[in-house]
Amino acid sequence: MESIQAIKQRFGIIGNNPKLNRSIEKAIQVAPTDISVLVTGESGVGKESIPKIIHQLSHRKHGKYIAVNCGAIPEGTIDSELFGHEKGAFTGATQTRNGYFEVADGGTIFLDEVGELPLTTQVRLLRVLENGEFIKVGSSKVQKTNVRIVAATNVNMFEAIKKEKFREDLYYRLSTVDINIPPLRERKEDIHLLFRKFASDFALKYKMPTIKLTDDAVSIIQKHRWNGNIRQLRNAAEQISVLEQNRTINALTLQGYLPNRSRNLPAVISTSKSESDFSNEREILYKVLFDMKSDLNDLKKLTMELMKSGNVSEVEKDNEGLIQKIYGEPQKENHTDEFQDLEVLAIPEKTEDSFDVDDKNQDKYHFAEEIEEEETLSLQDKELELIKKSLERHQGKRKLAAAELGISERTLYRKIKQYDL
Repeated sequence: MESIQAIKQRFGIIGNNPKLNRSIEKAIQVAPTDISVLVTGESGVGKESIPKIIHQLSHRKHGKYIAVNCGAIPEGTIDSELFGHEKGAFTGATQTRNGYFEVADGGTIFLDEVGELPLTTQVRLLRVLENGEFIKVGSSKVQKTNVRIVAATNVNMFEAIKKEKFREDLYYRLSTVDINIPPLRERKEDIHLLFRKFASDFALKYKMPTIKLTDDAVSIIQKHRWNGNIRQLRNAAEQISVLEQNRTINALTLQGYLPNRSRNLPAVISTSKSESDFSNEREILYKVLFDMKSDLNDLKKLTMELMKSGNVSEVEKDNEGLIQKIYGEPQKENHTDEFQDLEVLAIPEKTEDSFDVDDKNQDKYHFAEEIEEEETLSLQDKELELIKKSLERHQGKRKLAAAELGISERTLYRKIKQYDL
């Protein structure tokens, strides 16, 4: 069995944090078996290294290794991607296709972002885990596969189970062994090592001298939260390597490349704002819109009463409750002056003689219906507007926009396609 240090060198893993070493040790121990493994951790911590270690140290190392990003495949096609389909199974299925579980027979499949799988697909996956059987989309023939499954997620699985977005029985089948990768903020002693490695790599890539950090700059990067973990640290090292002329970076220069405030990414395990919070905000917004529509209709009704009768006092008396609802307080007698402006809006009625033959068959107040149509509030338009604003705010990054809107990335993808954005 290879040592932890040898595995790190082989797979390019940097760091000596005890939690990281324990994760690698568990991967080495479980590799010779066929046990299902669930890798957990925040976005950007390097979860994809563990499945590679497990595959390469197993008896399946000569078989196929397929990594599947479950969150990037549209809900309507993911069953076909994983399990294959028969010719004519759906529109566009012009030929039979083998899925990943058939192609990887005898090897390993890495299901990244497994928490994003639709419930129907979870049922199919559970059957594969239990007895190695699956059925292609559009087929009735049961097929067998001998695949080792390693899954990864940055979702809090217990919360997903509680919200009925993930099957509890599937979770326990996947997590026979749970390997957690610690976030970068818990590996402070590794941060400078990683930065130096990235700086060296970018110096070779862009053919320029390697950047170095002063002692105060090292202190800054070790204290920074790094919500994006290794991915964020790598991006910062690349920016500094390319943009800075002075190859010695002090604390002041470094701070210019770090966010002023820490914001949790939507992919972290414990988010500061849950999806239910966004759902509540949407419900409040919709309620406000419906209330606005109701108030507009009440004002139209009141205006029409004034136009028909021409008697302000009588209208005020008959509609006292409606007026109080609109203005929020009982109306006094001197409020009648407030309706004088509305009288100006009244369209003079035509006399009977002034109507032509077609006009006699029309409602005198057909224009009121046109006003109603023009001012109708469309939830679809509001939804489109919110999606556009969120995408603009996050510079087209669908994952961030989906988290802000409180919907899954797959649902946002479908909405973008629906509205042709």
